[in-house]
Amino acid sequence: MTASDARLRRNAWLVVGGLVVLRLVAAALTPLTFDEAYYWTWSRHLAGGYYDHPPMVAVVIRLGTMLGGDTEFGVRVVSILLGLPMTWAVYETAALLFGGQRIAATSAILLNVTLMVAVGTMIVTPDAPLMVATSFVLYGLAKVATTGRGAWWLAVGVAVGVALLSKYTALFFGVVILLWLVLVPTQRRWLLTPWPYLGGAIAFLVFVPVIVWNADHQWVSFLKQFGRARIDHMTLRYIGEIIPTQLLFATPSIFALGAMGLYALGRRGNGALASRALIALFVWVIVAYFAWHSLHSRVEANWFAPVYPAFAIAAAAAACMVPWRPRTQAFAASSLRWAGPVGIVMFVLLVVQANTGILTGYRRDVSVRSVGVGWRDLAAQIEAVRARTGATCVLAADYGTTGWLAFYLPKGTCVAEYFERIRWINMPEPSPRQLAGKMLFVSDVNARYSELRQAFARIEEVGQVQRKRGPLVIKTYRLDLLDGAKGDALDRSPPRELAPR
Repeated sequence: MTASDARLRRNAWLVVGGLVVLRLVAAALTPLTFDEAYYWTWSRHLAGGYYDHPPMVAVVIRLGTMLGGDTEFGVRVVSILLGLPMTWAVYETAALLFGGQRIAATSAILLNVTLMVAVGTMIVTPDAPLMVATSFVLYGLAKVATTGRGAWWLAVGVAVGVALLSKYTALFFGVVILLWLVLVPTQRRWLLTPWPYLGGAIAFLVFVPVIVWNADHQWVSFLKQFGRARIDHMTLRYIGEIIPTQLLFATPSIFALGAMGLYALGRRGNGALASRALIALFVWVIVAYFAWHSLHSRVEANWFAPVYPAFAIAAAAAACMVPWRPRTQAFAASSLRWAGPVGIVMFVLLVVQANTGILTGYRRDVSVRSVGVGWRDLAAQIEAVRARTGATCVLAADYGTTGWLAFYLPKGTCVAEYFERIRWINMPEPSPRQLAGKMLFVSDVNARYSELRQAFARIEEVGQVQRKRGPLVIKTYRLDLLDGAKGDALDRSPPRELAPR
């Protein structure tokens, strides 16, 4: 490695290290989202699977809280730090596939200044460990292509298995790998060797705990997630959301470079076919599926997370490797120059807005629904009412509110969701004594009170509390005291996936 290459590598890691520190600070200052609070409850009772997802997000949070305690920082710290090995894998993959420290360093930095990575590793969801695993799947396949050593298929199998433990989206990696082997002549020879099949066997073995858990629970998680692919009707209302949301999550500069890179990698002369096809397939297979999915249902922006390691390499290729015409070259250079500053500023503004609302004059925005600003004060008010009324357990009508209550109420407080008990099947049930006493029900005005009236002899409103961000009232919660359960104190109705048809 030349002195120039060493300097490029060092500077890239200094930038990435600074971005990781920025995320750690933001993580400590920002209240949990409702999903994070929900996943935190998973982390307290680890299992082979959960109603919504495989278990890796719970493992990541459990490791974090072992380091940082049951705090916002503790929940998030390991997810953020996992960005470092993810970056290393992307850096090495770019260097292997396209030969050079400049494209490798650029890939590492561009990946880290996207909001998908900046926010997606700070806000802990299954997409965070999935992105990390994806980067190592790419790295393993890059090693297969550049070394010709079959043993690297075993590493690919481990990485795919970990990805499957993170989110079921990783099943698309099987399609990507098969297409890569079939479409690239130099890689077809692997189909006649045992190595890719051994890798597939390892991935399956790593995934076995999720299969066992589902088998023990009527395959409910598989039914829930794979049921999303069912088409009830076709519509064009959602497909138009894909590009604007990814323009935001990638940031405009990197989105433009990534699109240019994918176009260039589709043409000869911009790297070996095995390298170009690997990057393109990791993007286009998942994009094609979600484009189709959007024709019958909304596609959440974060679902594209596994695309981003390959997309960052494509963006770096556009900026560093492809010979463009003068005007296009100037545009690529300008996009690269502004990618870092724009991405960092967007992240900082997003964190400031989510915590304060100041950028919109304290008016409502999309972040108030998911980020738990105001919950510390709200939980203190709810606890005061619970203590005053002598309630032995606090109930909520949805999993998000239940997660927030469990995290922000004093530790040891009995908290349970009245509905959707399948979500809590891995957690201990409240004791009979707690369910036999008075219970405090926390809800909004649209709660299903008709069902509660059938289940309890007495329902008494004992107060209302407000969740606020500055002067903005985000939501008003009604507090009802439930007493005299006529039967089971919790609704045991099966989830819709298991309900009789």
